[in-house]
Amino acid sequence: MQKKKLLLSALPVAACVAALGAGAPAAHAAGSGGTSYQANLAAVSPNAPAGAVSGQLMLTLNGNQATVTEHVSGLAATLPTDKKTLTALGIPVAFAGAPFPHVQHIHINGQDSCPTASADTNGDGVISTVEGQPAYGMIGTTLSVKGSTGASAATDVTVAPSGANFTYKRTFTMNQTTMTAIKNNKAVIVVHGLNPANAPKASLTTANSLGVTLPGATKKLALIGTAPTLCGKLVASQMNTMPSGGVQTGGGSTSGTQDLGLYYGAGALLLGAGAVFEIRRRYAKQH
Repeated sequence: MQKKKLLLSALPVAACVAALGAGAPAAHAAGSGGTSYQANLAAVSPNAPAGAVSGQLMLTLNGNQATVTEHVSGLAATLPTDKKTLTALGIPVAFAGAPFPHVQHIHINGQDSCPTASADTNGDGVISTVEGQPAYGMIGTTLSVKGSTGASAATDVTVAPSGANFTYKRTFTMNQTTMTAIKNNKAVIVVHGLNPANAPKASLTTANSLGVTLPGATKKLALIGTAPTLCGKLVASQMNTMPSGGVQTGGGSTSGTQDLGLYYGAGALLLGAGAVFEIRRRYAKQH
């Protein structure tokens, strides 16, 4: 039970190549007493092609109040619309064409890094959530758009940002465990959910590693729903605003959010090479 609690259990969900920004500079202390941290998010290889996805995140702590500003681009935009494709991936047809949710978290107290290709211990060509967990650690905080930000919300895609590109901004009360990890340089940002158009073959043909099936689905959800796609180590920053060149955030908590009622897990879904080709062909035609 403890191991399950540390891991994801909801649709999309994402970890990545080596962390950027290692060797943190002295933290910036704002006039209000806030301390700022930043993460440069890069693709998890081989889960996503290098350079295909990217992001920047800024976090400011002022007491126990955390303000997170983030911009991400290049992710999966929408769920497939073709019924055969949805069925093959373990996604209920009721969600055809809906914005693709991307569960994201602050992971803590792992190896303080993003997983590399060596994390693919079963050699199937994709890093699952379970395989990435030793590198980035357990879930300390869920970066949800509303409601709880605790680990208990990690599986709730109804409060996850969604779409290919999104801007996220939220201020919330952060738990002490996560704050301590951040201050001790032991926090990693992870965004989950792979793009079916360019994801590794195994992510389309194998069930996710968490053991849950989406309500209404006839098969276990494929790895594309849960595997890490973006990752970056959170390090102290000299800035207290998004770096120059980053997309400006709005006043709302996020953009591109949809109320999706999906929950998922893992199993032993296996599809033939012909089915993989069909999934990619149909998905490409729809985008």
